[in-house]
Amino acid sequence: MATAAPAAATNVKGKGKGKGWTSFRVSYIATRIYFLLIIFQIPLFSIQCRSGMCTTPIQVTSVQLVANEIFPSTVVKALLYPGALVNSLLSNRTIPMWDNIFHMYNLTEVKNASATVDLQRLEVLAGSYFAVAGAFIGLINPGRMSMLGTLLVVWGLVKEGMLGKPVNTDPTKSVYVYPTMLVAIISAISSINYNLKKAAKATQARPIAKPLQSSAKSKLK
Repeated sequence: MATAAPAAATNVKGKGKGKGWTSFRVSYIATRIYFLLIIFQIPLFSIQCRSGMCTTPIQVTSVQLVANEIFPSTVVKALLYPGALVNSLLSNRTIPMWDNIFHMYNLTEVKNASATVDLQRLEVLAGSYFAVAGAFIGLINPGRMSMLGTLLVVWGLVKEGMLGKPVNTDPTKSVYVYPTMLVAIISAISSINYNLKKAAKATQARPIAKPLQSSAKSKLK
């Protein structure tokens, strides 16, 4: 009976630790939040692109995929459909037709549009690629791709909005950042799973080699 009490206390402590906000649990939740922001195309910014004005990383990525014919149109439509479905249900409570997805996003004529608009915004373009890829890869193995993509997009927005590069003379096509961008930044940074125990072991000082007793005696002589 005396040995049962310490064992029970140990189990209670172990359960208490399991319920805490560990780095893995924070990364798990943040990764899912970031994925939902990306796949459902929650507006994060508003910037000029080849199809008009893009408000999400998926829209920026889809413009490039369609214009350069990197993937079949079915893959691009599958990437766009979740966000199109949510937007249609919230706006007019209808289900979008599969064949009208490109018309909804003005992607039918992007092949003939000038690529100068996108080339002037390479940071946003590259960041959108990393953001979309990181959102999917993070479900399996959370890493730094989402954070890298989000920071690249932010830098591209700051570069155009505050530094004026490239110069925009049309007020209707000026850069705008939605408050949801802050949620994306926090979730992207929090999605990284920091292994504190491994980092602590790596930073431990290595034991200093002591001189042999024979060499110490020879120095005294």
